Amino acid sequence: MSSSTSAPSAPPWTEEQITDQTGRVAVVTGANAGIGYVTARELARHGAHTVLACRDRDRGEAALGRLRREVPHARAELRLVDLADLRSVRAFADGWDHDRLDLLVNNAGIVMPPLTRTVDGFEAQFGVNHLGTYALTGRLLPHLLRAAAPRVVTVSSESQLTASFDLANLNAERRYRPGSAYAQSKRANVYFSAQLHRWAVAQGLPLRSMIAVPGLTDTGVITKSTRYGTLWRALVPRLVGLVAKPVAEGARPSLYAATVPDLPGGSYVAPRGPLQIRGATTVRHGRRTVYDEATAVALWDLSERLTGVRYDRPGAQSG
Repeated sequence: MSSSTSAPSAPPWTEEQITDQTGRVAVVTGANAGIGYVTARELARHGAHTVLACRDRDRGEAALGRLRREVPHARAELRLVDLADLRSVRAFADGWDHDRLDLLVNNAGIVMPPLTRTVDGFEAQFGVNHLGTYALTGRLLPHLLRAAAPRVVTVSSESQLTASFDLANLNAERRYRPGSAYAQSKRANVYFSAQLHRWAVAQGLPLRSMIAVPGLTDTGVITKSTRYGTLWRALVPRLVGLVAKPVAEGARPSLYAATVPDLPGGSYVAPRGPLQIRGATTVRHGRRTVYDEATAVALWDLSERLTGVRYDRPGAQSG
């Protein structure tokens, strides 16, 4: 009597599998805490010269000091940029003095604040999470294109699956609901990343644009918030603690998208499980948003008008 057994499945991907990053120059926005910090630390641990791009100098310096303690051999530095201020975005790019940029991880974002506006008058989540990301990537494009194999990773969220995307109300002209605006800004990240991939292919450029979705991660952004009521502060930390994963696991999709050598441009990297909340890091296929080129182009055109940053041809921006 014969028996058969299936081949064992490969173990889940972890940061231990990151290949040698020596020689790469990387920027991670929002690197002072949470997923951004872990992403920056692991890139540095594996040899990349890592720039922590942070809004607040004190928090940034604290993060850089922590990184150097945890990774004594790290080649890392702090540079300031505020995605809520397009002048700051331009100054960051204008001040770039490395000979190239190999990797940009668009990680920074804000989560469900009360209605506020950026320096330039945009609803804060749309302005920071999408427009700031769009503008920074465009401003850094000439430096990215000096690299042999440039890569841009834009961090979205599983919440984008629930978004009702309204091009006519991205800036909260008619109404504002913090959760809906957040989901919409994270959907915008997917549209942007997918369209950046299509743009690079059309231009015949080696740049690869990836989408990373962390899954539900306990970064403390929501659970430690004091903006909401007593019931929120009592219940939400317990609920998040039951289902959310630690930050190190939440950073894995970003690190996978940033470092796996043969990953195709346009990849959507997310947890394997239902609703992209938990599970092993994998490349997911068939995400409808990724293939919605019409909406992505409309958002791209709107972003160009609002920020003055253009991707018409390699190295050309205006405004």
